[in-house]
Amino acid sequence: MEKKVRVAIIGCGGIANGKHIPALSKLDTVELVAFCDIIEQKALDAAALIGTTGIRVYTDYKELLKDETIDVIHVCTPNKSHSFITIDALEAGKHVLCEKPMAKTSAEARLMVEAAKRTGKKLTIGYNNRHRPDSVHLKKICERGDLGEIYYAKAHAIRRRAVPTWGVFLNEDEQGGGPLIDIGTHALDLTLWLTNNYKVKSVVGNIYHKLGSKKDAANAWGSWNPEEFKVEDSAFGFITMQDGATIVIEASWALNSLDIDEAKSTLCGTEGGADMKEGLRINGEDMGKLYVKTPDLGIGGVAFFDGSEEKDSDREARLWIDNIIHDTDPIVLPEQALVVTEILEAIYESARTGKAVYFE
Repeated sequence: MEKKVRVAIIGCGGIANGKHIPALSKLDTVELVAFCDIIEQKALDAAALIGTTGIRVYTDYKELLKDETIDVIHVCTPNKSHSFITIDALEAGKHVLCEKPMAKTSAEARLMVEAAKRTGKKLTIGYNNRHRPDSVHLKKICERGDLGEIYYAKAHAIRRRAVPTWGVFLNEDEQGGGPLIDIGTHALDLTLWLTNNYKVKSVVGNIYHKLGSKKDAANAWGSWNPEEFKVEDSAFGFITMQDGATIVIEASWALNSLDIDEAKSTLCGTEGGADMKEGLRINGEDMGKLYVKTPDLGIGGVAFFDGSEEKDSDREARLWIDNIIHDTDPIVLPEQALVVTEILEAIYESARTGKAVYFE
């Protein structure tokens, strides 16, 4: 068997343990060789889950990067440290998958793109929702031109009451924001990718701190501490693209709404439309009649065999490692992720200044 791709994880919190480590552990082409966290016990616990000997544990990521046998780094730290850890890893000769969002600011994200180009190493961002069956199918429909010119789209990231109360999610300095940069980023990336439209003209946005100040509030993960809730609880943006298309983004952790959708897109084109609200639905007109189609995205249908569906996080990891092995471009290009960060930053800036933000 060919030499395995040697992968190290920097940041051993929930996203590493819940997504990256399980997905990478399923791949015969991968060897998880090192874990790093500023809290040593978290790195030790992650290493223990692998169950093999010889795994190295670090509290200083720069010491980990000195290991020349490591091929790939997965950056799973708070948003504040995404950029400099990624850049240092690229400079050390490693390929990098950095968790979303790309960075706190567009300036930091731009430096990451430049570092990848300068070093010749691969860089991708963890937008795993591109890998869902409905996303993959809808992308093919869009590429085939079934929807025609897509001139209006919505990026949905609405939770009714699901504020993450652990870690640093409520810390603006560490994260750069709340639901907009946390889950809105997934919905926006998905929508830009489906429409293949990355040229922005202007952005207008509003953010709200309306529910975060409430004490003993109902919440999926227990009441939040209003004193710690330093980020927005909801945010909304209106994006005009250079070709005249409109994209609306809505994001909330806490909103008194029953219209709940997360990491979903609605697309409206000249020949048809699509949404992900109740599974994937395609709408259009045929022979003077309106239709709604709901594609069967399952893989069953064979007697005595239900098949198995690959999780989006598993597909993300598998295709990313294939990119390394076969020297191909990743599904999520860093230049695309940069545009997502630029738009998110513009929404925050517009909300702060009360003015539209115009792109060059």
